[in-house]
Amino acid sequence: MAHGAVAADTQYNYDIIKKFAIMALVWGVLGMSAGTYIAAELAFPFLNFDIAQITFGRLRPVHTTLVIFGFGGSALFATSYYIVQRTCQTPLISKGLAEFTFWGWQGGILLGVLGYMNGITDGKEYAEFPWYLDIAIAVVWVAYFIVFVGTLRRRSQPHIYVANWFFLAFILATAILHIGRNIAVPVGLFNTSAYGVYSGVQDAMVQWWYGHNAVGFFLTAAFLGMMYYFVPKQAGRPIYSYRLSIIHFWALGFMYMWVGGHHLHWTALPDWTSSLAAAFSILLLLPSWGGMINGIMTLSGAWDKLRTDPIMLFMITALSFYGMSTFEGPMMSLKSVNALSHYTDWTIGHVHSGALGWVAMITFGSFYHLIPRLWETRIWSQSLIYVHFWLATIGIVLYIAAMWVSGIGQGLMLRAFDDYGNLAYTFVETVTFMHWPLVVRMLGGMFFVAGILTMVFNVYMTIRTAKQEQAAIEAKIAAKMAKA
Repeated sequence: MAHGAVAADTQYNYDIIKKFAIMALVWGVLGMSAGTYIAAELAFPFLNFDIAQITFGRLRPVHTTLVIFGFGGSALFATSYYIVQRTCQTPLISKGLAEFTFWGWQGGILLGVLGYMNGITDGKEYAEFPWYLDIAIAVVWVAYFIVFVGTLRRRSQPHIYVANWFFLAFILATAILHIGRNIAVPVGLFNTSAYGVYSGVQDAMVQWWYGHNAVGFFLTAAFLGMMYYFVPKQAGRPIYSYRLSIIHFWALGFMYMWVGGHHLHWTALPDWTSSLAAAFSILLLLPSWGGMINGIMTLSGAWDKLRTDPIMLFMITALSFYGMSTFEGPMMSLKSVNALSHYTDWTIGHVHSGALGWVAMITFGSFYHLIPRLWETRIWSQSLIYVHFWLATIGIVLYIAAMWVSGIGQGLMLRAFDDYGNLAYTFVETVTFMHWPLVVRMLGGMFFVAGILTMVFNVYMTIRTAKQEQAAIEAKIAAKMAKA
């Protein structure tokens, strides 16, 4: 056992990790349920009742914020705080500051969601918080940086494990992106509106520099930090190639910052800018697949675990979807493919291939490994992990297949011409065509929500059992002390 590990074990701050883990599941259920409901609103428009707060336009940013920043962000806080303590063999540098990041993050999510439902938004893609919440979130993020780096600085060994490099890159890049994209001049101190400092195509470029790097660093690099710790731990084997993980880190970190412009092909953005973005998007395939191979090959000599360990099934499936979505993304950045795919449901399918297949599945697998260790018990039901896995996998496949059909069909119809050079289909005809794929997408969402509800029940019973076991132990100790 490494020096200091036993002593540190009793001092690690697990309380904050437990809080973030529980809130990740709470936000996950709410966010994915909101997503399923807005999917139903698209398939069956009558569900947009005459209540402004639950119409598609209001609930859509609620869904993205709850899933990305509520579920994903809380999961990253939990796992990064756990991993940095375990790999550095030292407790978090400040319990108070860590608590501040918890309450600040949860409060920001809650206020943002309530604002969205009442029409308060900056109107941009992802993180549509008004200016005052942008400032508050920046303050919380600085506190997160201090806690993480401060803990790294007082590690008990010189080496910094690669997972911490990915988390550090994610924290730094997210801060740069958040501040750079949200620079604005408030209309007034008590006014939710603000004047943006960018306009026109510059505003679009900054937005997609932010948008794609939110995917690149928040939803990719950060969750790779999760993968580089929990996959070797669950497999009981060292990472396949530590050297490859370092190459993966630096190549990914350098290339991602250049690719945002591929969202703006065929727009007013200068052609050289979007072409450069497409070139770097293609190059991104190399480090992305290097990371996928590194994770999957960690199972070399332990492939039998896929037959016996449902947690490993989550992790390997997540890596597979990471590989598939990071192939699809560069392909869709090519101008010829983009002309068909962009502004269609194919893009929605691609996003959810990464979000559900990679982000959610690696989080579920990591949490199934993490939660029993936090509460010092065994998972309540191994069988329910299998149930969750199949519900989630079926849901993802239904979702992505439906969006491929909807998106490619939509794209082909909108660019089809008749013998006279007129558009062969009206926009309404494409909407009619999309109905059944949208119904299947909704069903996929229902499967996925059923999966996370299964997990929540399993985790609840695990924690309840752990508390009962602890109470029984304390009762025995008290009885022995009374006899003595």
